Amino acid sequence: MAVTDISFKRIQQLAIPAIIAGIAEPVLSSTDAAIVGNIEGYGTEALAAVGIVGSFLSALIWILGQTRSAIAAIISQNLGAGKIDSLKSFPAQAVYFNVGLSIIVLITTYFFVEEIFTLLNAKGIILDLSIDYYDIRVWGFPLTLFTFAVFGIFRGLQNTFWPMIIAAIGAGVNIGLDFMFVYGLEGYIDAMGVVGAAWASLIAQAIMAILSLILVLKKTSISLRLTFPLHPEINRLVTMSANLFLRSVALNVALILSTRGAAGISTEVVAAHTIALNIWLFTAFFLDGYGAAGNILGGKLLGERNFTALWLLTKRVVKYNSIVATLLVIIGFIFYEKIGWIYNKNPEVLSIYSSVFFMVLICLPFSAIAFTLDSIFKGLGEMGYLRNVLLASTFLGFVPVLIVSHYMGWGLWGIWLSIIVWIAWRAAALVIKYYRKYLPLARE
Repeated sequence: MAVTDISFKRIQQLAIPAIIAGIAEPVLSSTDAAIVGNIEGYGTEALAAVGIVGSFLSALIWILGQTRSAIAAIISQNLGAGKIDSLKSFPAQAVYFNVGLSIIVLITTYFFVEEIFTLLNAKGIILDLSIDYYDIRVWGFPLTLFTFAVFGIFRGLQNTFWPMIIAAIGAGVNIGLDFMFVYGLEGYIDAMGVVGAAWASLIAQAIMAILSLILVLKKTSISLRLTFPLHPEINRLVTMSANLFLRSVALNVALILSTRGAAGISTEVVAAHTIALNIWLFTAFFLDGYGAAGNILGGKLLGERNFTALWLLTKRVVKYNSIVATLLVIIGFIFYEKIGWIYNKNPEVLSIYSSVFFMVLICLPFSAIAFTLDSIFKGLGEMGYLRNVLLASTFLGFVPVLIVSHYMGWGLWGIWLSIIVWIAWRAAALVIKYYRKYLPLARE
């Protein structure tokens, strides 16, 4: 069996397409936020509504989308162990499992949307706009989960090129349709405002799902025809997914509580928080590219039981991601004011945003370590530990700091302090685990 290539060139071949593919979802959300935030007359309210819905939809997507990592880990580990031929029925069963979960969640949330957004402190015109936006965009949820499952198959097969193509086309379509639908096309399309942004995202998600289906059938030997009995690896998929589900619940408790806290202060504060959070989410998915390379190659190396190469791979991808994080921080400082101006022109919103944006930049070095090791641990199948780290960092780190900041009246500054503590906790816990478990194996 050929030795797994972990050279600089190979890591870039996997990481760069993964970066482009990974930013598709935040690009969809950020594009919606930036364009509706500039609607004349009610841009701030529209931005707040998209921020609230975006945080809720991102929670759902991240909670169930984690099955992508489980699918990739199982396929890559079997590939490394030389057992890929035994997985013939597994991919189709995994895809149907993913889509089935998304439909269940869609049905259970759709009829309680007003109560959900009221709980998130949306009221008045913001609540109305939130419901209008969600009622359309939510139908893209199963499409996104299908696409994510296919991305997991490609990643497991050590391929990030086709997910990049799919994501790039989806993002391009979304941006173009956003301008056409939100502002209108004189003589052809009436301006639809927030509703137009929702339709743009839904159409882009549908196109990505169709492309995913075509490419997985044309470019791989994978069949998506459902056959029985269930593959033995489905049990491991369900276990991994359950751990990742709990992990993502904890993760999204933090994100939703931060948005709810901002919405409870004022419309301008939640609008500013939406800008900061969209920028942070964009950088998070950007940093996840090198993590994806670690995930893909790490799972294969585990299948080969090559822990020396795994340690070398880990050092390399952490270093590369730290460099990327440093560059993002520099770019953030250079364009400190101009980035916020893209999303909204309200002077009060921009002033609030400017007062906390430096805290977004402080997050980035911690994010580089946390997201890289997080992805590597997913490839290694360490879903139980990842679950415990998120539960601890959320309920012992983020929530206590958020409560203190609320009673101390620290406002949005306190919310972002909570996020910094949350990310730093995760980074430290993952470093400790790696040094205790996997470094000794590399030295044997």
